[in-house]
Amino acid sequence: MQVAPSGAGVVDRRQVIQAYRENRNRTRELFEMLTPDAYYEQPIPLRHPVVFYDGHIPAFAVNAFLKRGLGHPGVDGDLEVLFARGIDPADGTAASASAVRSWPSRDAVRRYAEQADDAILSALASAPVEGEENPVLRRGQGVFTILEHEEMHQETLLYMWHRLDPRFKRRPAGYEPAGVAESAPARREMVTIPAGRATLGASTTQVRFGWDNEFPFLRVDVPAFAIDVHDVTNAEYLGYDDPALWSPAAWRRRQEAGRAYPLFWERSDGDWFWRGMFGRVPLPQGWPVYVTHDEASAFARWKGRRLPTEAEYHRAAFGTPDGSERAHPWGAAPPDETRGNFDFRYRDPVPVGSFPAGASAWGVHDLAGNGWEWTSTPFAGFPGFEAMASYPEYSADFFDGEHFVVKGASPATARGLVRRSFRNWFRPHYPYAYATFRCAGDTQ
Repeated sequence: MQVAPSGAGVVDRRQVIQAYRENRNRTRELFEMLTPDAYYEQPIPLRHPVVFYDGHIPAFAVNAFLKRGLGHPGVDGDLEVLFARGIDPADGTAASASAVRSWPSRDAVRRYAEQADDAILSALASAPVEGEENPVLRRGQGVFTILEHEEMHQETLLYMWHRLDPRFKRRPAGYEPAGVAESAPARREMVTIPAGRATLGASTTQVRFGWDNEFPFLRVDVPAFAIDVHDVTNAEYLGYDDPALWSPAAWRRRQEAGRAYPLFWERSDGDWFWRGMFGRVPLPQGWPVYVTHDEASAFARWKGRRLPTEAEYHRAAFGTPDGSERAHPWGAAPPDETRGNFDFRYRDPVPVGSFPAGASAWGVHDLAGNGWEWTSTPFAGFPGFEAMASYPEYSADFFDGEHFVVKGASPATARGLVRRSFRNWFRPHYPYAYATFRCAGDTQ
């Protein structure tokens, strides 16, 4: 492949071609975890079946980059409509209304993906991928959109695969969850964070690329507060059975779900187990508990606490005693395997506090990795928000008061997404994500 020289902008053609190939290889590996008969399974009722995601990732790249950015005619118009976008239904009834009754064959989807990959790689090598003539090309927005979109979907695939019966999955040789037998931390500690300023989001000059909800930056004065040093663990989690601990809407959702414990827990013969990717293991006491926002809020009320706000998360993660702010909880060094459980290093959580080199200036652990951190902040744009040209519906469709911000990263979050300004979000009763929490409290 002939690669045109890179200009003086932010897109290095060879780097992004390599990143695209690496992304596609990782996605293929994730699909190869599944047996062929899993292809039309629907592991999560609120999501499309497996086949959709095999087509969606390349179709999104064609729609967002080739069509919107370069005026390309596309590869297969019908498939680019079918695979254009996933769903985020409020409940099973809404999901049924979005169901597709007939999906293409696996061979047809794979042929489409190969053709799309060829077209995208050709464009990355020689097309005008950066410029001012089209907002999709400004600072290479379209290129980085498709790269990070695929990385985010790799996490979605993994938590979907988590819900599949083990018979649909190929267990890797030598795979064993880490730290299953280790106990929970001996003490539940909180640290007081003094009043100070937190910077949420970023400016376009601070990051090479960001999603529209990351801009513009917002500075917030944060009163003093206390926050848990560690995430709440499986060993500590309680708080299900008292409706007084739940908001009326949350209690109604809990009743409708008919679930009396976290989705990742399973009970058999009086013993608790963790539903792992490839089978059950005795419930790991020291792992962070993965729960919904509703469940986390109920636990915090039971403890006489609350969930931290997004600004408090930022202050605990990136603030320092001298008033400056760090790029990462641990400092300026880029994310690596010593700092936290992210970037697919492990397929499961690990005991809380396993990465002391990743602690913040205040000594708060695991603020990046081991599980997304629920906040009490409804997902919304910062003042001055503008929808992005390559994916205008990415954020704005979810500014509905029915989604909450999560920060940090999970074991299945790609390294490039471990940045201060990155924001994720879920519905308060969505139980499938790798999301945990810690409690906060006022100091007055």
